[in-house]
Amino acid sequence: MKNIKAYSIEELNTLATEIREKILDTVSKNGGHLSSTMGATDLIVAMHKVFDVEKDPFLFDVSHQAYAHKLLTGRWDNFDSLRQFNGLCGYTKPKESNYDYYVAGHSSTSISLAVGAAKAIALKGEDRVPVAFIGDGSMSAGMVYEALNELGDRKYPVVIILNDNEMSIAKPIGAISKLLSQTMAGSFYQKFKGRVEKVLEHLPDSAAYMAKRFEESLRLITPGILFEEMGIEYIGPVDGHDIEALIETMEVAKALGKPVIIHAQTTKGKGYEMAEGTKEHWHGVSAFDLKTGIAPKKDGAKAATAIFSETLVEMATQDEKIVGVTAAMPSGTGMSAVIEKFPERFWDVAIAEQHAVTSMGPLAKEGFKPFCTIYSTFLQRGFDQVIHDIALMDLGVAFALDRAGIVGEDGETHQGAFDISYLRGIPNMTLLAPYNETTMKLCMAFAKEYAHPCAFRYPRGAFLAKDVESPAYELGKSVLLQEGEEILFIGYGNGVGRAQQTVAAMNALRQAQGTVTEPVEVGILDLRFVKPLDEEMLLKLAKTYKRWYVFSDSAKRGGVGSAILECLSENKIQDVRLTSFEYDDAFITHGNTKLVEESLGLLPEQLAKKIL
Repeated sequence: MKNIKAYSIEELNTLATEIREKILDTVSKNGGHLSSTMGATDLIVAMHKVFDVEKDPFLFDVSHQAYAHKLLTGRWDNFDSLRQFNGLCGYTKPKESNYDYYVAGHSSTSISLAVGAAKAIALKGEDRVPVAFIGDGSMSAGMVYEALNELGDRKYPVVIILNDNEMSIAKPIGAISKLLSQTMAGSFYQKFKGRVEKVLEHLPDSAAYMAKRFEESLRLITPGILFEEMGIEYIGPVDGHDIEALIETMEVAKALGKPVIIHAQTTKGKGYEMAEGTKEHWHGVSAFDLKTGIAPKKDGAKAATAIFSETLVEMATQDEKIVGVTAAMPSGTGMSAVIEKFPERFWDVAIAEQHAVTSMGPLAKEGFKPFCTIYSTFLQRGFDQVIHDIALMDLGVAFALDRAGIVGEDGETHQGAFDISYLRGIPNMTLLAPYNETTMKLCMAFAKEYAHPCAFRYPRGAFLAKDVESPAYELGKSVLLQEGEEILFIGYGNGVGRAQQTVAAMNALRQAQGTVTEPVEVGILDLRFVKPLDEEMLLKLAKTYKRWYVFSDSAKRGGVGSAILECLSENKIQDVRLTSFEYDDAFITHGNTKLVEESLGLLPEQLAKKIL
């Protein structure tokens, strides 16, 4: 680990430059988060200078901006393994390093974690200071204000570093606020303020009232009024790239012994001109050429997200009752196009999944058709709202769950493994899934007309199956794509493509062994609906097929295989042997998707060997 306590300001600035160069070199090869972590580098260097990472909890919100922290805590030499299978995680991970205090991958948790850590420190009587590092985007989530509300009341000594890389809080304030804030960042002002507060306690009521009103009038023209009113000291805005000023400010905050917010203004992408500023493209990137900034073109089928986006634009153009929402992921979910075309009917509500879900309920009640488009992993955050505000009311909100299944390099916090398990037990909820471009369009057409809650899932990247003609979706009806003899492959969503690939792998393996030249006769069922199940079809197939294999990119517990086993049990079918190739009961690591699937034994070639 780099011990930078004795570094001079000049040495710290040099170190920050070296860190940025290391990040640039690695991310250009491996992909990852770029502009956010480049912009946070100076702040993190100052954090490590002022606070003691050996004992003080460092809590990075989302933690996609914590690459500099990783480099400063003993991971410089293996940083080139970032986001690679068996390499460093792109987020903080205590199993990777003791200097990563907490797992993080979703936003707006850092202040709550800091409050919890502060409570533990107080109970243990220790001299430690939790430091929460949070971006201005994460401040859009309600959980932040729940935590601030308690922190302002309890007054635990917590330092919150607000990394404002959009200038969204201070921009309207102007030169007066900047002048005041520079003064407020100094130790003189903080000492003066403390003395004034003590003097006010001893003044006559009328004089104290006038002095208090004068202080409040000053605060009204600073961006810290919200935090001050919640009982939390505010310092800033300060230049988030002036390491010397940052160190002085953090030392003041640390010495106060109460909750403090340091508002630092930074530039996203600092140190790489092409990425500097508010350019969404550079937030998270695939591998790219450092000189040109251009990523190599990818050949292949159209991504499922692109199909969803194009279809939603087409549907919304034809039907003005179609509306929609996303939570801070307009580009990732494909909602950008429809928001741009119909800004009055489609909304990005920022990092507020709970609000996104609940706000669509009244629209459905008023006769509109909402598409609530959220990554599978992020809808977890709106679980109560799905139950209480949508399903209980039996409202026709369609949940479009992007990034279902393994998402690759983002790893444990982002894998879309659990949506079937956590949605299947909700009354009034219907679950369905497409497996190629045609069925995606048919699935969305069904969702558009369906007057009850439903959720359909689709993968990151392209579907595995080729596009073919397909019948329209009917509630609870499956489609037998291919007949066979004893073996039945049941595919749900992208699992249909995996089932088809496994049949091909079985035939290739048999031919390679030279034992059989005839293709294996396997039935393939496109399940389409996991709730409600097509019991009629399943009971019919149980008479012919006695070995069933389930293919679905989802958790095994409470998943597709579980639903089918429940059906077989309820109907007292005992002579069918079912094997599920869903994910085992464990969190799935990060890395190249194919390598991750190989580690799980889920590649078609591996599955073919197991079946044969």
